[in-house]
Amino acid sequence: MEFRPLGKTGLDVSAVSFGTAPLGGLFGEVSFERARDALFAAVDLGVNLIDTSSYYGDAEERLGRMAGDLPDDVAIATKGGRLGWDEFDFSPKGIRRSLERSLRLLGRDSVDVFQLHDIDFQPLGPVFTETCEALQELKREGKCRFVGMTCYSLPTTRRAMLETNVDVVLNYAHGTLLDNSLSDELAPIAEERGVGLMNAAAVSLGILVPGVLQMTEHNIASAVSLRAAQQMARTAAAQGVDIAFLANQYALQRVAAATTVVGTTSISHLKSAIAALDAAIDDDALDAVLAHRLPLVEQQWEVGLQENEDWSWMESVQR
Repeated sequence: MEFRPLGKTGLDVSAVSFGTAPLGGLFGEVSFERARDALFAAVDLGVNLIDTSSYYGDAEERLGRMAGDLPDDVAIATKGGRLGWDEFDFSPKGIRRSLERSLRLLGRDSVDVFQLHDIDFQPLGPVFTETCEALQELKREGKCRFVGMTCYSLPTTRRAMLETNVDVVLNYAHGTLLDNSLSDELAPIAEERGVGLMNAAAVSLGILVPGVLQMTEHNIASAVSLRAAQQMARTAAAQGVDIAFLANQYALQRVAAATTVVGTTSISHLKSAIAALDAAIDDDALDAVLAHRLPLVEQQWEVGLQENEDWSWMESVQR
């Protein structure tokens, strides 16, 4: 395992972190035994950052039952504010209530990182002012060591780093074969501001996989991105390369993030993702696949409130 600094937090985190949405049954029922086996397989393979959320079913409660057996150097990051698919509460009282509940479930006095979960879906003004101050108050009280926000969109992630004093941000699907604006647009800001940058959705929320060829639509990805992913999958297959493995290689080796979150309860999938950290990339196959990458703005997805999609910082790009 490789370890990298998480911004200026002082934490050195594993390049692969363990995401617990599947562990909590968010995508289907998972037995406690299978969840436990996956978690400790990740730790045995060198993972030292566990990413969870109050939104992830019973993931926090399950982690609390396992916490006594985790090594002391394993960091726990949780999130609050997202209550359901389209239900959010980023009020200061709601965020405090969320973290205190998470701590009870996890059986801890504090967590290493506490983030607002998917801020794209609410007006950013209040989130960046009173809610951000509530985060800092929770940090001062010792209920969390570091605070952050998670975002889908590129403009929202930029604003979170530029307009607040977060320690960490997590961004979905911008550090992938389809779109590496995480490295190109977000990493320089993160470096300047000392923000720890977390990458999630290396397989672009499930479309950089062989099964994409059977998809006709996706619940989040745009139609143009889905078509580009299908072209990439066909090209990878023609090159004798597994598109999912190549996607993990790219995210772990070529994207400028401290860590990439991998969520799975399959130990074989987990081992494959971690193996992608060191496996040499077939650059000819990669170049052939990347030939299908769309221009930056064309590949962006419509996620969250339209009012949050401010692209004025890219004057040379026509949306």
